[in-house]
Amino acid sequence: MRLRSRGLLTASAVLAVLSIGIPTPAAAAPPTPAAAFVNPIAQQRADPHIHKHTDGFYYYTATVPAYDRIVLRRATTLQGLSTAPETTIWTKHAAGDMGAHIWAPEIHFIDGKWYVYFAAAPADDPWAIRPYVLESSAANPLTGAWSEKGRISLPLNTFSLDATTFVHNGTRYLSWAQADPAVGDGTGIYIARMSNPWTISGSPARIASPTHAWETRGHRVNEGPAFISKGDKVFMTFSASATDSNYCLGLLTADRTADLLNPASWVKKPTPVFTSNTATSQYGPGHNSFTVSEDGASDIMVYHSRTYRDINGDPLNDPNRQTRMQKLYWNNDGTPNFGIPVAEGPTPVRFSSYNFPDRYIRHSGLRARVEANVTDLADSQFRIVSGLAGNGTVSLESANFPGHYLRHKGFEVWLERNDGSSLFSGDASFHRRPGLADASAGLSFESFNYPGRYLRHYDSLLQLQPVNSALDRADATYSAT
Repeated sequence: MRLRSRGLLTASAVLAVLSIGIPTPAAAAPPTPAAAFVNPIAQQRADPHIHKHTDGFYYYTATVPAYDRIVLRRATTLQGLSTAPETTIWTKHAAGDMGAHIWAPEIHFIDGKWYVYFAAAPADDPWAIRPYVLESSAANPLTGAWSEKGRISLPLNTFSLDATTFVHNGTRYLSWAQADPAVGDGTGIYIARMSNPWTISGSPARIASPTHAWETRGHRVNEGPAFISKGDKVFMTFSASATDSNYCLGLLTADRTADLLNPASWVKKPTPVFTSNTATSQYGPGHNSFTVSEDGASDIMVYHSRTYRDINGDPLNDPNRQTRMQKLYWNNDGTPNFGIPVAEGPTPVRFSSYNFPDRYIRHSGLRARVEANVTDLADSQFRIVSGLAGNGTVSLESANFPGHYLRHKGFEVWLERNDGSSLFSGDASFHRRPGLADASAGLSFESFNYPGRYLRHYDSLLQLQPVNSALDRADATYSAT
């Protein structure tokens, strides 16, 4: 007998469940539409920051390898930033303050004006790095004049950088990284309220310090804070360790209603959430920021990484950190799922079942299936690439096993490495069709070498089968998310 679960319970079934005291599971959040990009977005641009403005433009800035200026780009789409012209809006001073190490700019729009936060040092003391602010009242910050609001005054006059600002529960905060000799070597994450866009108020709080092994490789580092909130939680990512292949992201979490200035409100995840990945050839991913997709439905993570592991000399002198983007996903428990830094080229997507929207195509033990709550995100991510068999087909390449594709074998679907044979090419190629159950909201995949058979799930396993009934068509329809 074939057993099939249903996404909705009948009224009598609900009453039966309640009568025996078994709680119904919490519904998973509906999947959001795919947000796909082609990486990298920019070569030799580190510490990227993107602001989506109400004028319909995305504004992008990042550190340049010469550490001598602040640049901006704008485009109406995120992908458009990759080819948008770049404008230098400010150049370091020839002498004195703000004369060296122009690092990690961020652009924000606050109370009708533009502000750029960045780190800089005196020309004659290049490691005396502190945070500074620029201001512009122009509608277009690429063409308008900028004035120097000066250095952000902090109680500790020590190495400090990576200032970011955000509003939570009606209060504007500044967060940054700073060294405190009383704590020990390295930098921690600090937070304070702000009285205006260039002034903090009250006493700052240190909410994180490098204590784990993954935070202390090469250097003791917590830096580059970035804030995002969802549901009843708020999150702060930060970068850890030296800026080589050890660089990675950590995560702090607090309740939405908590006092963000109380260090006890924040819990650090004991393991990093985003690290180098040999399979995808991405090393040292970090210093991220967050923005949103054009439709506002998806959160997007912006970060930098390199395409090689080994660096000669100081990694700060290696110019080849690239700006990259990929969609940020969310687990059923409301926590962010960063996945892995994906390979160069088109970013992968997930395929949500039409009739079981909380279930995604994923590989498990190389067998393809549909499953809910896939916390190993990359197991459920696939790149839609040109079909190995050509003829207008597509193939589905694994995100975490590049060179491996979904292919049918005995009409079962497996993830296998391309062996270069014509049989594999045919088995791993599909014609992308409008969704058989709903052409406006989904897509289906018809076999190249067995026309009339489609990728469909059956008892949670992915099969290649003909479709005859409405149920068959629903099982063979997916949404790219």
